[in-house]
Amino acid sequence: MSESLLADTTGISAGPVSQLLEMGGPVMIVLLAIALAGVVTFIYLMLFGTFFAPRFTAKLKNAIKEWQQKPGSSTPEQLQKRAGRYAKLNPLHHLIVNTMNARLDDTDSQQIRESVARDAHDALEPFEAPLKIIEVIAALAPLLGLLGTVLGMMEAFGAMAATEGRANASQLSGGIYEALTTTAAGLVIAIPFAALAAWIEFRLRRIQKTINSALVTVISVPVTSQESPAAVETRDESVSDTGARSRRMADYSEDGHQGRLANATG
Repeated sequence: MSESLLADTTGISAGPVSQLLEMGGPVMIVLLAIALAGVVTFIYLMLFGTFFAPRFTAKLKNAIKEWQQKPGSSTPEQLQKRAGRYAKLNPLHHLIVNTMNARLDDTDSQQIRESVARDAHDALEPFEAPLKIIEVIAALAPLLGLLGTVLGMMEAFGAMAATEGRANASQLSGGIYEALTTTAAGLVIAIPFAALAAWIEFRLRRIQKTINSALVTVISVPVTSQESPAAVETRDESVSDTGARSRRMADYSEDGHQGRLANATG
């Protein structure tokens, strides 16, 4: 009795898949394979995005506000110290810290913009390949379904031609029904993946807009150049030397040299 129950259970579980494969043929196998690949790609994209997608967190917002009020080396240093293990996986965190340090080092603005654009593209590049795979699946599934339908119709009409037109309507309609199954399966696969591709592209555009807005804010804040202690000491020495020379010239004029020059010319 247990064997019969097990046979019934396996028959129920494997019945729909085997029936689809019998009705659709090789094209249905390809459709199921790309559907499985699309599901795996979407799960990978969600897991990868949870940990490695650029995120504009509250700490980054507060750091940019502090940078706008008083730009200095304390802002990127505190941002680095307060960053946890999860925050260090955020590419936007590294972009903002590197941009602040570049501004403090008086790096050329054009060089900073080129570096920021390259790093921002690198942060979003891992999401482009999964998005492309999902888009290809959404575009390929209806075509594969149509191909299965055409092959099924050719087979049905070939069987009709083999019987020299003596095939009844039930046989012809059964063949057409089986042929249309691949088209329905292709549309069922394509519609949700097309919606997922549009949603993922919309999210990537929002992330890119957030990255650009945050980095432009950091770059646009004017930063006063900070002199090193050696430069300050050199500047003080030059000022003292200038003062000493001025005092010597004043003493020279007070000794009567200026009066003798005036008498000689006068």
